[in-house]
Amino acid sequence: MSYKGLYVLRGIISEKLDQTIAIIIVGTDKNVINDYSAEIIDLCKEHGIKWCLSKHLNIKDVPEFSIAVSWNRMLNLKNTELIVLHESLLPEYRGFAPLVNQLINREPGIGVTAFIATREYDRGDIIVQNSVPVSYPIKINTAIKLVSELYKKICLRILQMINNGEKIKADPQDESKATYSLWRDHHDYFVDWSRNSDFISRFIDSVGEPYLGAQTFMDNIPVTILDSVPVEDVSVMNRDCGKVILFSDGLPIVVCGKGLLKITNATFNSTGKSIFPLKKFRIRFSSVKY
Repeated sequence: MSYKGLYVLRGIISEKLDQTIAIIIVGTDKNVINDYSAEIIDLCKEHGIKWCLSKHLNIKDVPEFSIAVSWNRMLNLKNTELIVLHESLLPEYRGFAPLVNQLINREPGIGVTAFIATREYDRGDIIVQNSVPVSYPIKINTAIKLVSELYKKICLRILQMINNGEKIKADPQDESKATYSLWRDHHDYFVDWSRNSDFISRFIDSVGEPYLGAQTFMDNIPVTILDSVPVEDVSVMNRDCGKVILFSDGLPIVVCGKGLLKITNATFNSTGKSIFPLKKFRIRFSSVKY
């Protein structure tokens, strides 16, 4: 699935390992702007690689080894050694949306783990891990490109091991270091203006394209915030989070739980057009309609 799946497939073809592939199972995702399923299918067709959509998978098609790349669903594949690639350095950030949550939490690095799947998600023995340091601010699109390279390197290494007939060795996870990353839904895209401005700005960067973007209501009108800059705080006697306190170069500066946030790029959800220029000073941003 996703850009990461497309990037890995391109790498496999570039290294002439596509003859190793029995079939590509293509997933779709309606919760992103582009799930890259069409691009993955086109690449399969171009290079004569057998493929099918996940909903049309025939269990007889599953070979000795299966590798799940950027997959967000539970898999029930029998008679196959299922290797899962996960976007964290397990056992940390087991679960869902680990990359987004790592960026929101300002982790110093991001990584990918290949492990043997078990009945309980993300608890299997680890085959290999790779990581890369991160400098902030960073957009989710940039982070996806960084981890896509890690996905490719790990996947190529595993395919070469399989091709060479090597035994795939794996080590148990350290349960004492396990942490979990919760799934995210539509409600989790809304800005919580009671948080500090650094956190909110990082949140905006972490849920942008290809995801739905940071959501808020501007005087009850739904908008998506694309870019922002934290601003040094001032003493606010009645700290009502979400209210515009100042304007700078025609851009609104919003009161947060701690600090201020300048909104530099935002669009109306209904039209996709910029909310700027704003025509009044008294504006309230909120996570719910009031």
